[in-house]
Amino acid sequence: MSVTKKEVEKIAELAKLKFSEEELENFTHQMNDILKYMEKLNELNTDNVEPLSHPIESTNVFRNDDLKSSINTDDALKNAPLADENYFKVPKVIQDKNK
Repeated sequence: MSVTKKEVEKIAELAKLKFSEEELENFTHQMNDILKYMEKLNELNTDNVEPLSHPIESTNVFRNDDLKSSINTDDALKNAPLADENYFKVPKVIQDKNK
């Protein structure tokens, strides 16, 4: 199995990417190298190999979800450069499309 330059161009088009002729040649070569490697891996006998979700065994590193009191509104707004009653006041970042 191999990939043609036309197929790489189609993949690039679907991904909305544009490449030079040199890049297309390079990607075609690289994709074919990847497919050759996959063919080589398909030759391996994996009958007694358990599937892995990750090659390195890991454990959960999350902390316990402990219930704690949160900061009150007055303390949260104390150092705010601008505040409006119970809210942080920030500059407008969304522009009107019609302007």
